[in-house]
Amino acid sequence: MGSSRVEIVDYLRVARRRLWLLVGIPLVAGAAAASIVLLGPQQYAATSYVAAPALVGGSAAQQYTGTQAANQFAAAFAAAVTSPQVVDQVAADTGVSADALRDGLAVKQVGASSQLTVTYTATDRSTVASVLAATGKRALAFLFASQVGIATDEVKTATDELTTATRAINDWEKANKVSQPDKLYQSTLQEIASLRQQQLQMQAVGNTRGANAAAESISAGQKRLDGLGPKLPDYQALIAQRDSATSALASARQGLQQARAQSQAADPEKVTSVGEVQPVSRVKALVALVLPVSGAGLLLAVLLVAVLEWLPRSRRAGRQPAVGRAAPALTGGRRGGDDTVVLPVVTSTVPEQHRRR
Repeated sequence: MGSSRVEIVDYLRVARRRLWLLVGIPLVAGAAAASIVLLGPQQYAATSYVAAPALVGGSAAQQYTGTQAANQFAAAFAAAVTSPQVVDQVAADTGVSADALRDGLAVKQVGASSQLTVTYTATDRSTVASVLAATGKRALAFLFASQVGIATDEVKTATDELTTATRAINDWEKANKVSQPDKLYQSTLQEIASLRQQQLQMQAVGNTRGANAAAESISAGQKRLDGLGPKLPDYQALIAQRDSATSALASARQGLQQARAQSQAADPEKVTSVGEVQPVSRVKALVALVLPVSGAGLLLAVLLVAVLEWLPRSRRAGRQPAVGRAAPALTGGRRGGDDTVVLPVVTSTVPEQHRRR
């Protein structure tokens, strides 16, 4: 308890001796920050609200679904606002530099909802509203209109594949001089089965001529089957490719329809609203800037005082001789109880007459 009191007293003594540092540095830092705010140009700000509940959650076809859909949408929108593509587009639309846009734009999520606020701060009041409108439009288009382009490309690709597969089937039919051999093969099988049944019936009633005619038809049908059988695998492979392309085209068209629906739901005219442009309060700016800067200055002052107190002590400790155990005693000496050496009394051998002289 006593040692802690001594340490506190030492700290207070050091603080009193270095008070000019502990007070001066934070004051200078705070004054510099305050001068930046007070002497700088007046800034203006406005807030744009982005509320697009139709774009988040809902069916699995939505781009943002699940329990983290709102957070994912907020993160994606914030990243889109500061992306180089969107920043360059907004800069081209408004004439504001890209660096000014990055410094002035701020995106925040409203609680845990899918609603967002976009705030822009600038010294030119006339650019604030236009920047917010262009930012909302370009960011939403970056997130959702691009999906329409991707879906459109998928539809085109699927259409080209279906056209290629259909052309391959037509070329095969021309080369083999037969149309739809798979259906012809099935109909021939059914015809042969029917002829065989008729043949049996005619043989049962003794109609030899009819039975022979049925047999000839069966033989002709069997020849057609023998001619079509080896060709069917290649044709069926082409049919499978066409069916796959047809399915892919249907899926791509469905995706395009969903992408267009999301793009329409992301219409900036419907989901964004820009608030009134107002001057930024200098008091709030002072509080927001001066307090952190003063705190940093106080921390710097404490570190500086610690260094100034440590350096002299370190130098004094370096000048003191090293203290070790006692050296061996001289002849005639003796060792004290605390392990110190007591030197012997030295008696002069100079004659008395020489001392008198």
